Amino acid sequence: MQSRTLMALAAVAALAAPVAFSQSGEIRIAHVYSKTGPLEAYGKQTATGFMMGLDYATGGSMTVAGKKLVVIEKDDQGKPDLGKSLLAAAYSDDKADLAVGPTSSGVALAMLPVAEEYKKVLLVEPAVADSITGEKWNKYIFRTGRNSSQDAISNGVALDKPGTVIATLAQDYAFGRDGVKAFKDAVKKAKLVHEEYLPTSTTDFTAGAQRLIDKLKDQSGRKVIFIIWAGAGNPFKIADLDLKRYGIEIATGGNILPAMASYKNFPGMEGAAYYYFGIPKNPVNEAMVAQHYKQFKAPPDFFTAGGFSAAMAVVTALKNSRGDASANSLIKTMEGMSFDTPKGKMTFRKEDHQAMQSMYHFKIKVDPAFAWGVPELVREIKPEEMNVPIRNQR
Repeated sequence: MQSRTLMALAAVAALAAPVAFSQSGEIRIAHVYSKTGPLEAYGKQTATGFMMGLDYATGGSMTVAGKKLVVIEKDDQGKPDLGKSLLAAAYSDDKADLAVGPTSSGVALAMLPVAEEYKKVLLVEPAVADSITGEKWNKYIFRTGRNSSQDAISNGVALDKPGTVIATLAQDYAFGRDGVKAFKDAVKKAKLVHEEYLPTSTTDFTAGAQRLIDKLKDQSGRKVIFIIWAGAGNPFKIADLDLKRYGIEIATGGNILPAMASYKNFPGMEGAAYYYFGIPKNPVNEAMVAQHYKQFKAPPDFFTAGGFSAAMAVVTALKNSRGDASANSLIKTMEGMSFDTPKGKMTFRKEDHQAMQSMYHFKIKVDPAFAWGVPELVREIKPEEMNVPIRNQR
């Protein structure tokens, strides 16, 4: 009799356990990013923006549907194998309900199968490579960061004109190669004559620049070197080789403020940016800029806005799911979901979970009040203007 009672109690306990777990007072979010390594500056901005965004989106309570948001930070150091193992540990050992990150496209590609294996959502921010929401994608992956195609299409608005001849300079890894591929797909009127890929650790750009010059110098029409670069190294040093003598211009997209210090040497340079704090006019951006100035006595940067956007997406999804952080609930909630960000409204496309968003065509102005070249808005390129390819195999 006693044995039967114990067995009955054990059965009740077993049934009760999942219910108790699902009603836990916490929602655990792993943030895997480059706290150190070559993309450290980007990672730290993302982390700042993410925590600031969670605070803003929850009205300072850091709770959603009565559950406390707990953020577990992990440093992938920009290493794919480490990022992969850290995400697995976050899902299994730390019991993370979902994850955000990483900074590097190479790390992101290593992490995608882990989300699928553990059947938990990974919100990618800010890794850019198209393949993340393209051929390597799975249904557990969402991305608030822009992808290479969005970069490429928006930069095409600035550069894709008849009579323009373009050569590209990019890093020899997923971000650079996906970026150039997307740019080639986006350019319809200009002529692309050369692709130059250099190691991510490059500091001496002389040899690569000479190859670019050789390909462009005898071309007729407007001649442009379009640069796709992230992290350390200053590819704008190629201007020291007297490009003007050959009538060659430099063009590029937006970047973090320290990197844009070199833009001061190129007044009038055109491109398209993901974000610049002085461009979007909306309450979320105004709140983030004000809070960042208050906290750091400086404006928020490129990736701060990305982290903030990721936080807005997470909190919006959890509010809509009434605190249910299970993958099935989040996927159902987030597909087609719109949410406010410092860039305005974003919407997760149902087909590949890429956030559709505005980009900003700019022209560089030199203002003595700023240590960087100021990207003045030419015009906002709205999501509906960009035919962003669906590249997954779904």
